[in-house]
Amino acid sequence: MAASPGASLAARHSCPSSHGPAGEGYPFAWSVCRWIPGEDAHRGPISDRNGAALTLARFIQALQAIDPSEGPRSGSAGVERGVPLLERDERVRQAIAALAGDIDVVAVTRAWDAALAAPPWRGPPVWLHGDLHPGNLLLRNGALVAVIDFGGLGVGDPACDLLPAWTLFSASERRSFREQLACDEAGWARGKGWALSIALIAWPYYRDTNPGIVDMARRTIERVLADAGSR
Repeated sequence: MAASPGASLAARHSCPSSHGPAGEGYPFAWSVCRWIPGEDAHRGPISDRNGAALTLARFIQALQAIDPSEGPRSGSAGVERGVPLLERDERVRQAIAALAGDIDVVAVTRAWDAALAAPPWRGPPVWLHGDLHPGNLLLRNGALVAVIDFGGLGVGDPACDLLPAWTLFSASERRSFREQLACDEAGWARGKGWALSIALIAWPYYRDTNPGIVDMARRTIERVLADAGSR
């Protein structure tokens, strides 16, 4: 039986060819990963965008199907993605204040409050990539072929991995992505909150050092607001 596109994509992530523990003056675990040819989705055009939305949704489903029992839980050391959104509230409101001259503070605050009001995740924790922004999605000849950078990998609320719905996809592509994942209203609302919080925190942090991330943050916020009917 042929593997599904999502499972196949899951098998082509950046598997370490070598790894080791902290030591010799370096305080973190480390890995050396094999090279995967391609260009990231932030730079390269996607030939079939709706197909890419479905493929990425299937990748997320394949990841979530893996037994999470021994995975690092969200909120533990080094795993900040997948936690309850309320744990990000202080940082988000600080970022909103820092961006007062760049964003519609009232609309953004309303969208963030709506995300916080969504029912929390009540299901079992699942595996999360944690950072599915366009720079971590590899294309080859316009097709999505790999997911890279598993540094945010952990076990928690699956809404965190809805990030590409607003960092990458159009409204119609978002619908396909959501339908494939069978995401309910509460999860979708939390997903908006994750996309919004990541964009808001990243923008002032990278304002003077990474214009590409700032541009992505700006577009993500615009999409979240448009999707929420706030613009």
